[in-house]
Amino acid sequence: MTGGTTDGGLNAADAPSVSKADVAAALRRGAELEKEIAAAPSRFRVLTGDRPTGRLHLGHYFGTLRGRVELQDRGVDTLVLIADYQVLTDRDVAEHLTERVEDLVLDYLAAGLDPERTTIFAHSAVPALNQLLLPFLSLVSVSELRRNPTVKDEIAHSRQSSVSGLMFTYPVHQAADILFCKADLVPVGQDQLPHLEVTRTVARRFNDRYGQVFPQPDALLSSAPLLLGTDGTKMSKSRGNALTLAATADETAALIKGAKTDADRRITYEPDRRPEVSSLVLLAALCQGRDPVQVAAEIGDGGGAALKRTVTEAVNDHLAPLRARRTELAKDRARIRKVLRAGNEKAGAIAEETLDEVRSAMGTSY
Repeated sequence: MTGGTTDGGLNAADAPSVSKADVAAALRRGAELEKEIAAAPSRFRVLTGDRPTGRLHLGHYFGTLRGRVELQDRGVDTLVLIADYQVLTDRDVAEHLTERVEDLVLDYLAAGLDPERTTIFAHSAVPALNQLLLPFLSLVSVSELRRNPTVKDEIAHSRQSSVSGLMFTYPVHQAADILFCKADLVPVGQDQLPHLEVTRTVARRFNDRYGQVFPQPDALLSSAPLLLGTDGTKMSKSRGNALTLAATADETAALIKGAKTDADRRITYEPDRRPEVSSLVLLAALCQGRDPVQVAAEIGDGGGAALKRTVTEAVNDHLAPLRARRTELAKDRARIRKVLRAGNEKAGAIAEETLDEVRSAMGTSY
């Protein structure tokens, strides 16, 4: 056992942090896991999800959503959480929540997630999951939460005037999300490694204190490169710079036409020197399944206008089947709610079983 205490107590050495060594270790472990998944995919359970703060965009699609579909298709038991409670971490009010939750389900199904093979469920619909938060909070210290780099960043970018308890305990709530179903794989970006380390710490301390109940989940680091928004900053639902999956072809063309480039007419793929141009080249390459260097070379001296035409055509061609499925699915909102209810019931049964184990381990089964 590493970094813990044998009695399940709090130890500063356990405080989560992210470093090059952490990332390197996660990448090495990820390579091992890929081999194990290929050999026996049904042995693994994945938990992943999104906050329903807006429609999913191409950054989500190439960063996580496409990978979820691949894991599902390989035979991995996949659970996808719609984290509606966590919308409140950095917002005073969760507006239009029902519509946004249903839009997420539409995006999931249109992208290829199959509710017969993937459990899609909402946070607030699984009480037993959220009940795990209470014993888990007893296993971490305030100082450990305060030092968590992801929490510090989220607090810095919060739109609230003060920090809520929900935001402060966000990593422990995520631990409940992951551990309620005993997920052993969690797809994350490098910035989410500290959150996952909190989950591993909670699992280890619970097991040390009460007996073996939870696995310590591994990270599956995403290999997807960062896609910038049309303004040259990180693509984000809240910044109005995102190419959403649900946008029409004309809306997509208009957004790409206004995308930021630079003054150099010759198009090259140089992410460090020309981030905005390179992100557009990469987007076209991802949609076409090609090498971005080759895409840039073909555009050559065509300049920003030719680049944007290439990107527009690539994006709209790639998303056309997905958008057609989404339009058809959107005609039957009752079906969307049925998918969610079925997923909620399945997740609820898993959570109740885990909570029973926790109560038994803690001696609170009355």
